Amino acid sequence: MAIERIEPHQLEPQLNRIPGWSVVAGKLHREFTFPDFVEAFGFMSRVALVAESFNHHPEWFNVYNTVRIDLSTHEVGGISSRDIQLAEAINQRVSHSGS
Repeated sequence: MAIERIEPHQLEPQLNRIPGWSVVAGKLHREFTFPDFVEAFGFMSRVALVAESFNHHPEWFNVYNTVRIDLSTHEVGGISSRDIQLAEAINQRVSHSGS
């Protein structure tokens, strides 16, 4: 099954499915803040396992208690349903531990 790019005009309904996410520089973007580094790192570990199971890996950056995540699908040169699905899964991982 081919991966299809979600065009910018099609993104608004998709963004409604993933609270907290926005489009920045053509990628899905969200920043998470945790009480401390250990919580942030634990979140990253949980997300890493999910991303590996999706075979779809985020671009991310961590400093102390903050984790920034950007999602895009390189094969289509933009955002795809794979990114939306991974963002949904990431939101599920943070619902108990961060904002």
